Amino acid sequence: MKYTTLPNTDIKVSKICLGTMTWGNQNTKDEGFAQMDLALDKGVNFFDVAELYPVPAKAETYAETERIIGNWFTKTGNRDKVVLATKIAGPGDYTAHIRTNGFSKAALNEAVDNSLKRLQTDYIDLYQLHWPERETQLFGARDYVHNPNDPWKDNFNEILHNLDDIITSGKVRHIGISNEVAWGAMRYLEEAKYNNLPKMITIQNAYSLLCRSFEGALAEIAHRENIGLLAYSPMAFGVLSGKYIKGTAADNARLKLFPRFARYSGEQATEATKRYLKIAEDHNMSLAQMALAFVNERPFLTSNIIGATNLEQLEENIDSINISLSDDVMKAINEVHAKIPNPAP
Repeated sequence: MKYTTLPNTDIKVSKICLGTMTWGNQNTKDEGFAQMDLALDKGVNFFDVAELYPVPAKAETYAETERIIGNWFTKTGNRDKVVLATKIAGPGDYTAHIRTNGFSKAALNEAVDNSLKRLQTDYIDLYQLHWPERETQLFGARDYVHNPNDPWKDNFNEILHNLDDIITSGKVRHIGISNEVAWGAMRYLEEAKYNNLPKMITIQNAYSLLCRSFEGALAEIAHRENIGLLAYSPMAFGVLSGKYIKGTAADNARLKLFPRFARYSGEQATEATKRYLKIAEDHNMSLAQMALAFVNERPFLTSNIIGATNLEQLEENIDSINISLSDDVMKAINEVHAKIPNPAP
């Protein structure tokens, strides 16, 4: 395994992070336990979860993934071996069953306390805001369209003050953002810099061969402000395994179970995937290996959040850390990207 540190800290994390959002729905508790056992055995010491999980979000399965991780900690005694990240859900129609008061002080305190109970721990290493409260381009929207009737009021400073209190209490060590855009990231960073408030040290956004939009304004922010990318969906919901193109996807594959998750399945994304598959096969790699190695090697990456529905997939995904892409492969990848840029933003 290869390791880095969470920006602005001395906390060592594996460059492969174990994603968990299928546990409690697509995967059972025992399967989640087995994945954590295997990941830790292979040197993965960074786990990412969220109160929202498992996905798709439903009231009847709310926070089950955190409970599974908490039960594993209690069973194995491995809490001190894991750098643990979780998130508070932002407002939206599909999270109304959780709460409706956004990132207010009461909401943050409630969410942190409940996550600690479910995770059976007394601290969270990295606590993240899952997506913004305000209206902005999220979850595959390419462009920002302003809504003058958005009821959101600027509360970056207030949120950081409330998070500062939680950090001071010892319940959370560091904070990050997720599904955020350049303006929001810089607002948090500027508030922290000029008001002696805690800094957002990571940004967890989608990033893959099919979604390289982070390389725009956010990549420069990551480098100049030292905020690290935690890349999610590096396999584009499994599309970048090639199994849907080849027709080899199992009946329990994510997009067969949940076809509404079509972010990476459009016409342009499918064409780009076919071209990436050919590059991988021409260089004696699986598409999954190439897709994950591409993300692993990005200079703004802190950790690559991988997920799997079985141990064979998980082992292949973790082993991508040992693959280096040649200049020829990178040239071919970038040629595809130039012709079909960001088909799944």
